[in-house]
Amino acid sequence: MKYYIITGEASGDLHASNLMKALERKDKQSDFRFWGGDLMQAVGGTLVKHYRDLAFMGFIEVVRNLGTILGNLKFCKEDILAYKPDVLILIDYPGFNMRIAEFAKKHGIKVHYYISPQLWAWKENRIHKIKRDVDHMYVILPFEKDFYESKHGFKVDFVGHPLIDAIENRTAIQPQEFLDENNLSDKPIIALLPGSRKQEITKMLEVMLTMVEKFPTYQFVIAGAPSQDFEFYKPFIRSENISFLSNKTYDLLSVATAALVTSGTATLETALFKVPEIVCYKTSSISYAIGKRLVKLKYISLVNLILDKEVVKELIQDEFNSENLETELKKILKGKKRKEISNSYKELELVLGGKGASEKVAELVLRNS
Repeated sequence: MKYYIITGEASGDLHASNLMKALERKDKQSDFRFWGGDLMQAVGGTLVKHYRDLAFMGFIEVVRNLGTILGNLKFCKEDILAYKPDVLILIDYPGFNMRIAEFAKKHGIKVHYYISPQLWAWKENRIHKIKRDVDHMYVILPFEKDFYESKHGFKVDFVGHPLIDAIENRTAIQPQEFLDENNLSDKPIIALLPGSRKQEITKMLEVMLTMVEKFPTYQFVIAGAPSQDFEFYKPFIRSENISFLSNKTYDLLSVATAALVTSGTATLETALFKVPEIVCYKTSSISYAIGKRLVKLKYISLVNLILDKEVVKELIQDEFNSENLETELKKILKGKKRKEISNSYKELELVLGGKGASEKVAELVLRNS
């Protein structure tokens, strides 16, 4: 079959690539055309647009780039019609993908949505669009099934979280070998995961790196996003105690003692590696003010949302400052808080379900197409 797949972020690239591998195993005639990234491209098929050209952060940034976004939507619709896919698979990226779902439905193309838009967080009124435009929804968070089926009468399939497979299937590294290969010292590592977009990376690193002088017995390692090159990060590396690694986030987390993480999928990845973390988030004042009025959630990190309690500390907007970060970092490096987080991480794994999300989705796509 011919599959047209759309995602607009690094995490979507990872999950889409694993889904593509699963589809290849089950459908020997599979042909892929997609919007995504390097991991999807490595599987095979035709990359139409790279996600690095699609990511705009916050309300103000979206408004500023509206012309580009509308141009991408127009091009995508034309490209779908020219390709004539048997199946359209949308992965997260709701602002763009929900518009494509509506278009595809009108043209009789089957719409499969993997990794649900977070309607439970905001814009719950979009449920009528999901019901109208999406043929099959595959959710990865346990509470989403109840949200869709019990609250809104829309059948979905809970497939478990794909990060469990992504982490378990990676090639494990030897800690000392990893340190030697990357010219890292024997000091314990504090990993810095500042996000994937230039705007957020700059905001996050400016505050995160103020910890370097306050914790001289640790080394700080920046996890570079695959969408950005080293030259962008270079100005931030102002000390011998700061290192940079690109495309090695999982290896880094496997040896880290603690982590400072920008809110997003990375918070869950860090938890699945059993690394105590502080979740950080800061955007423009206007974007934050708008978001606060629209988003009705107790927490912003996936770890806390899934377990419905504060497992990891969240420092948001004005609370994300050097003083607070130092206080919270001390708590997770040693003592009671570190042990509490570790116990909660074990609970998190049980709630997320078992392995095989990509295989389950591939099987459901084929069965429902």
